[in-house]
Amino acid sequence: MSELSLAAGFASVWGGPGDRPMVLIGFMAFVVLSLLLCVLAGPEDETTADFYTGNRSLTPVQNALALTGDYISAATLLGVSGLVAVAGYDGISLAVSSCLAVGMFLLLAGPLRNAGRYTLGDIFALRSPGPSSRIAAATATVVVGLPFLVLQLAGAGSATALLLGLTSLEAAQACTVFVGALMICYAVLGGMRGTSLVQIVKVAVVFTTMLLLALLVLRHHDFDPFALLTAAEQGSGLSDRYFEPGHAVGDSAIGRLDFLSLQLSVVLGGACMPHVLMRINSAADSATARRATRYAIAIMVVFFLCVVIAGLGAAGVVGSQKILASDSSGQTALFLLAEGLGGGTSGLAGSVLYTAVACSVFVTVLAVVAGITLNAAAALAHDLHAHAARGGRMSERREVRSARWAVGAVGGLGVFLAATAQGRNLQSLTYLALALAASTVLPACLYGLFWSRYNRTGLLWTVYGGVLCTTALYACSLSFSGTPASLLPGHDFHLIGLQSTAAMAIPAGFLLGWVGSTVGRRARSVEEGETDIQWRERVLVGAREE
Repeated sequence: MSELSLAAGFASVWGGPGDRPMVLIGFMAFVVLSLLLCVLAGPEDETTADFYTGNRSLTPVQNALALTGDYISAATLLGVSGLVAVAGYDGISLAVSSCLAVGMFLLLAGPLRNAGRYTLGDIFALRSPGPSSRIAAATATVVVGLPFLVLQLAGAGSATALLLGLTSLEAAQACTVFVGALMICYAVLGGMRGTSLVQIVKVAVVFTTMLLLALLVLRHHDFDPFALLTAAEQGSGLSDRYFEPGHAVGDSAIGRLDFLSLQLSVVLGGACMPHVLMRINSAADSATARRATRYAIAIMVVFFLCVVIAGLGAAGVVGSQKILASDSSGQTALFLLAEGLGGGTSGLAGSVLYTAVACSVFVTVLAVVAGITLNAAAALAHDLHAHAARGGRMSERREVRSARWAVGAVGGLGVFLAATAQGRNLQSLTYLALALAASTVLPACLYGLFWSRYNRTGLLWTVYGGVLCTTALYACSLSFSGTPASLLPGHDFHLIGLQSTAAMAIPAGFLLGWVGSTVGRRARSVEEGETDIQWRERVLVGAREE
């Protein structure tokens, strides 16, 4: 989601100042409620277990809701529904890929919970104890999380400015600073337990909104699925080709490869985002982690079913021409659908629906950026400061204090970059972040958990080599330059005619890990004298015990 798309969503359906109060009231109500939750549910003591994992006190259902909240971003909410509306099959396929990402995570949830403690560095240190592994983990965490953080903050800042009736670039930058300060407060005051409750509230708001939209779409078509599909075909302008692949990026060989690359990044990158891996450490044990993930899969399936129905409804009720005229990426589909179903924002029904969609987007952005910031801060405090710099000899109170300062540092950097990037199309940062996760974090976790020969050299080659390779591929792709939707639309020095280069970056990450482990020394376990069989029983076999 780019900040331009989000701003266009508000501007395209917002008639005037008289339509703003209800959205403002809803937004401020969530801000007050979420801050209150963070204060009430925040850490009870100055221990790392409480700040990083909430003392693992969340139930499987609560953990499932929070995990679902981590997976539902504004890009997911607006991007998938918009792609369904304008591209049909491709949008539905992307919705399925998003569900498969959680399914992929289910395969890793038990072993990761047994292997991990707080952060990604605890998992990396299994095969290669020492400061270099911790530094690599912190690097991967920050590099993967920062693009998402900048993307979400920039979008929230521009949309908040429109809420206040301000359209200048300076106003959007000021609102970005406000949203960033709010996000920092969430993470500092709430820790894992507070941000988890914010995620739970977010899922309740977003799920209810999408369920309501889906029911209204079905009622609009007399609860006849075939009538809905027919109306979507006609409204899309694609007729019977609406449910054929190739409308998102073209049906040429390059277009099909590009879309396959995007799906790979969604499934594999989405399964191993660092803030999601940190979330699973808040489960009481591996059985609870798997149970929470199964619940999350069920919630995600219902949620994306509602998203697909809403996207089909937008194509049928609004029409793809009007959606694309509002925003070329189609990400205003939900806003226009709310307007169409409610008879315009001037009426009560339309105003309520629009308010629900707008607040859902705000809730999604604020909750996601708080979770990412907490995760990055934990990596800096726990992996870099406490272990790499102090050798694990820092007191828990000092580490928690360091984590709070790190929240401010990460949040401040994210706010600065987001404010500086205001006015640019940042949507391509999603491709970069997902590709980075799939080409660095995923190989490191899989090799570390399941390959006994994986060692420090392999880990370092995986992380640093994967980051450099993925970033270089991104800089040579259409996502960076060459099109109006690129990060640098005024330049054209692309060498790769793809938007998502994950199909090349992911194999490179796995290959680097294998080659590095082959030329490096044999790994030793984190527990001195522990054999491979004992290690597997502790991490893998133990993960299967109910």
